Amino acid sequence: MTTTTELLPHRALGRGGLRVAAIGLGCMSLSGVYGEAQDAASEDLIRAAIDRGVDHLDSSDMYGWGHNETVVGRAIKGRRDRVVLATKFGQTQNPGGPNGVNGRPEYVIAACEASLKRLGEEVIDLYYQHRVDPSVPIEETVGAMARLVEQGKVRHLGLSEARPETIRRAHAVHPIAAVQTEFSLLYRTEAEETRRTTRALGIGFVAYAPLGRGFLTGAIREFADVDGRRAAHPRFQEANFARNRALVAKIEAKAAAKGCTPAQLTLAWLLAQGDDVVAIPGTRYLPRLEENLGALAVRLDAAEAAEISALVPPEAVAGTRYPAGGMKGVYL
Repeated sequence: MTTTTELLPHRALGRGGLRVAAIGLGCMSLSGVYGEAQDAASEDLIRAAIDRGVDHLDSSDMYGWGHNETVVGRAIKGRRDRVVLATKFGQTQNPGGPNGVNGRPEYVIAACEASLKRLGEEVIDLYYQHRVDPSVPIEETVGAMARLVEQGKVRHLGLSEARPETIRRAHAVHPIAAVQTEFSLLYRTEAEETRRTTRALGIGFVAYAPLGRGFLTGAIREFADVDGRRAAHPRFQEANFARNRALVAKIEAKAAAKGCTPAQLTLAWLLAQGDDVVAIPGTRYLPRLEENLGALAVRLDAAEAAEISALVPPEAVAGTRYPAGGMKGVYL
């Protein structure tokens, strides 16, 4: 799908004709994950993003357990032809514990129908399995997703947090357009392993949490600044905070020398990793959205990108990217 007007540089996701702006909008924070969000303001933000050329909106049935899709659906009315609409299925509520997963074929079909109803749409452009269900062969899950394509309810398929072997097995059943994984200067090891497979297969790579859940913006300067969902993430906890904050300070210094913000430098570095990579930073605020889009004007040559990589070696980062329960559900 190509938007009617491409105001921003675009990149391909997979080999099936899907193209999106190099920087999209991750919509999770519009459902109260990192602080209270007002629906009207969220809808205004989405429309402002679209009007600035952002055509890649990423949601999930897990974000607010349906709330996010409803907000996104309202926001895109009258703008649907300018949007690549992505959403995800597969996580289930498990009060008091980590989310469950469900990749059974019958669940795939039901989840899609529910998402379409909340979105108020007849077709989803990019439909992801949000988390791999280890109890269901990936071939069965993707087989059901492929039937949705055949029925015209979904245009392209994606996987999130899938390991290379899983990606290869899935791609053998039906072409996978994109794999979504956390990828930033603070988290690279598994993402880079995944990209070796996605590049070989011609699959696009969608980087979520590209700003390290806000750490790499430079806005979180002291441990007292950590709040909400971030407080549960090991990289923000007190035992690890100072070490990781020192790494962010290096990025801040490099950004100052480059004449851009830390967030812009971080996103520019990410996009410099290859044309197969797109980013979906999330925000609730228009100035942050505009700051993120400003990263598209930051040019890094190969030497600069390598220098930035060396400032934050993967082994220098302290703490896992999810709490222990969450870590069991990723890279499967």
